[in-house]
Amino acid sequence: MIRDIIELQLELHKKRCPYALATVVEILGSSSAKPAAKALIGLSGKVIVGWVGGGCAQSMVSNAALKCLETGEPRVIEIDLNDEVFGAGMPCGGSMRVYVEPILPKPLLWLMGHGRIVESLCEFAYRLGFEVVVNDPQATTECFPFAHSVINDDSRYQQLRPQPGDFVVIATHHKGDYDSLVRTLQSEALYIALVSSRKRAKLVVERLEKEGFSESSLAKVRAPAGLDLGAKLPEEIALSIVSEMVLVRRGGLGGVLSKGAKY
Repeated sequence: MIRDIIELQLELHKKRCPYALATVVEILGSSSAKPAAKALIGLSGKVIVGWVGGGCAQSMVSNAALKCLETGEPRVIEIDLNDEVFGAGMPCGGSMRVYVEPILPKPLLWLMGHGRIVESLCEFAYRLGFEVVVNDPQATTECFPFAHSVINDDSRYQQLRPQPGDFVVIATHHKGDYDSLVRTLQSEALYIALVSSRKRAKLVVERLEKEGFSESSLAKVRAPAGLDLGAKLPEEIALSIVSEMVLVRRGGLGGVLSKGAKY
């Protein structure tokens, strides 16, 4: 059983599928599951593999798993197996504690482009827990040691396939802005940013608007990208962009934390 769970975890990890891992940590009295019993629970709330108890416990564990997947936070739940609400309306006896841990894939960042800003952004994002894919004809693994993968044989960016919740930063020096944005706007990417001047961004957005993209769709494009940090150096610009990414990911407000600070 443990081997089945581990093998399935590896498979889910490769597919970037979120799930919850439930582990029985304590049993008092009678229970069909034993300490260290485990189960994997999917987004539907159903047990994929494993066992942490029958009808008396499964409902509570599944509900806890769904809440953990929503919040991203683990929790320990106490289950009173004497409660007749569980199962078929008859008490199971005893109690148990179950640790439920959400296993969420790292957020995926698509970096379209090359150069010092993109290199710095790749490193910052990696250190902040993002999985980074760099896509640019001039990108090399030597320049992007922190990237999960580097794509440099895709001049029309056909391999750019953002999934729901992905982050996309386009810094293609105007050469691939349009193609990248078209593909990204057809996806459900969470964050779309264009590294460019305001003038260039305006021209690209106007072209997309003429080709039928709605105002609400184009409003998703953050251009120029990043927070207003007064950034000038490439590393500072990258910092402003990754800061905006963290703000979007964590639901921040972007204000100053200290009340008396003056800038």
